[in-house]
Amino acid sequence: MRSTATSRYAEVPPGESATEARDAAGLAARWWRAALSVCGAALCAYLVFRIGLTPILESFRTLSWRLLILIVFPCVAVKTFDTLAWRAAFPHERVSFLPLATTILAGQAIGSTPAGLIGRDAAMAWMLRDRVTFRETLSSLIILHTTSTASQGLFLLLGILLAQWTLATPPVLVRIMEWLLVLEVIGVVGFIAVQMRGIMAGGYRVLASLGFSSSTAMGEAATHVDEALVTFYRRQPRRLASSFVFGFLGWTAGAGETWLILHLLGASVSVVTALIVEAFATGISFATFFLPTDVGVEEGGSVATFLALGLSGATGLSLVLVRRVREVAWMALGLLLLFAGNRRQSQSALRAQRA
Repeated sequence: MRSTATSRYAEVPPGESATEARDAAGLAARWWRAALSVCGAALCAYLVFRIGLTPILESFRTLSWRLLILIVFPCVAVKTFDTLAWRAAFPHERVSFLPLATTILAGQAIGSTPAGLIGRDAAMAWMLRDRVTFRETLSSLIILHTTSTASQGLFLLLGILLAQWTLATPPVLVRIMEWLLVLEVIGVVGFIAVQMRGIMAGGYRVLASLGFSSSTAMGEAATHVDEALVTFYRRQPRRLASSFVFGFLGWTAGAGETWLILHLLGASVSVVTALIVEAFATGISFATFFLPTDVGVEEGGSVATFLALGLSGATGLSLVLVRRVREVAWMALGLLLLFAGNRRQSQSALRAQRA
């Protein structure tokens, strides 16, 4: 019996245990995402129930046709700054503005789905594969994430300072944001440190030891990305600073969108207050970055922020729901661009084969 069992296990392919581990991890991740999505949707439904559907519908009736303006105008500035920040994250002007803008729209659309961050970056690298190498795109995306988070931290600091200066008695929420800022600074500094020490090669070695990857080509690619990151940080300070500045301008443009939405909703909110609201929203987003979707979290955070600032919770919820409509519109555009790009690439490949 013992020898039979031994021979039976010996017939199992060496990579089968690793495959089973990957399948189990994928299944657990899907259940995790599904559970969190359900919890977020339940929280959103609870907020709508508590506040009431009537004031929310009244907000959309107040906006009327001006909702179309909110979908297009403020977001164009945000997307423009996002594209410029990514363009500066390349070591050279390798890609023109329009292809980058198209790619970032498609990537952000995927990022709004359960595919999340990994699916977004993979799609963006795939869309640029005919213009730059995958390795260069990946290193630029890592730099973009770094400068975006760092500029978000500066924007949150600005919101905290404005809240301390303008509010007679800063609410507990301000103290929470201060701690989030500390964590964000630690996170950015730590992320840069691991990049300088070889984040990709280190990650590859960990995955290889767990049986998830053993390709020599992948190891060489990881080393190449690490070298590109170190070279950029040491030799491209101007482009690094430009990516940071454009990222900060993008967060500021988001505050302008917040003010415009609230103004059109009839809420008497100053530009400073709108900036505080937007800054605190970015802090909440940073604290919940690990969640597959921000449904429910963004709504709850907005209501809490508005109540802490002495504003209407219904207005805070309406603000987020208006933005949800805008997100759906831009996500549809991004997915359409992704589909169009895929179809164009397939037709080009087909013509090349026929030739």
